Amino acid sequence: MDEPDGGPARPSRRDCPEALPLVRTVERGMARVCSLAHRVRDGFRVVAQNAVMKPPARLRSLIEEGLIDTVERQLMSGKEALVYVVRSGGEVLCAKVYKEATQRSFRQAVDYTENRKVKNTRQARAMAKGTRFGRESQEQAWQSAEVAALYRLAAAGVRVPRPHNFCDGVLLMELVTDSEGNAAPRLNDVAFTPQQAQDHHAALLREVVRMLAAGVVHGDLSEFNILLGADGPVVIDLPQAVDAAGNNHAGRMLLRDVANLRAFFGRYAPELLRTDFGPEIWDLYERGLLHPEVALSGTFVREQGALDLGGVIREIDDAQAEHAARLLRTQAEG
Repeated sequence: MDEPDGGPARPSRRDCPEALPLVRTVERGMARVCSLAHRVRDGFRVVAQNAVMKPPARLRSLIEEGLIDTVERQLMSGKEALVYVVRSGGEVLCAKVYKEATQRSFRQAVDYTENRKVKNTRQARAMAKGTRFGRESQEQAWQSAEVAALYRLAAAGVRVPRPHNFCDGVLLMELVTDSEGNAAPRLNDVAFTPQQAQDHHAALLREVVRMLAAGVVHGDLSEFNILLGADGPVVIDLPQAVDAAGNNHAGRMLLRDVANLRAFFGRYAPELLRTDFGPEIWDLYERGLLHPEVALSGTFVREQGALDLGGVIREIDDAQAEHAARLLRTQAEG
């Protein structure tokens, strides 16, 4: 047989019929190896899916009480808590384990704790004096504030994780997931088209209005504590939530929350930077005209009056502190 340019021709099965049984044997062997490799791979996947981590000390009491069955993995470490993915009665939840006050980077500023009620006067006196019992009571009140806010907002139809239980400083609640069933990302970890930015901004303004209509201001709302669930944004992290009617700083906090949303989504849809929803929402609330279905225009005409220099300085200080906190969070996560 003639050899084509480039070297000898590769023999075919027809050229070597006596080698055909050996070729078939080798092919069957290769098929078995591939099948075994697939089974090993699938086995590793099953093991990985069913693997559970050693439960942290703070979660062992919940396992003993039967509130959770297993701890699957740590989901995140935030400025105020560690969050774990757990299983409870066949349902996947998340467990938020609050850090001790000395381990948290988020301080319980007096602006947030103003007018918060405690169980009795002894606790109030201890908290005012800063005794050990007072600090413990203040920590319990801080944690309980998020639990109370979650139940209150969930009942009002606000998109927050559904709370399940609160025990020994651990909050069990719904695990917010994306369209594929994975833990939902934070807004800060997602890029948007201009239209998506417009849609999510409008959706979150409705949640801010619904929260305020229920008497609550988030107080620390930003792209870092909003998850993008399968059905849209979900607001999380509420231990600093304040009572709109009982806290003198509530209005300023609401303006800052809305300004944070405008600044973030304005990166993708610059036309949002020209809106002024915060003052409009607070003005409607103060005049008793705010309700969940109110139509917002995004414009607000301020009354001419004396300049509140102290308020301006506080806003500048808050903006600088928020910027510094974001830089620290970004560096820690990087």
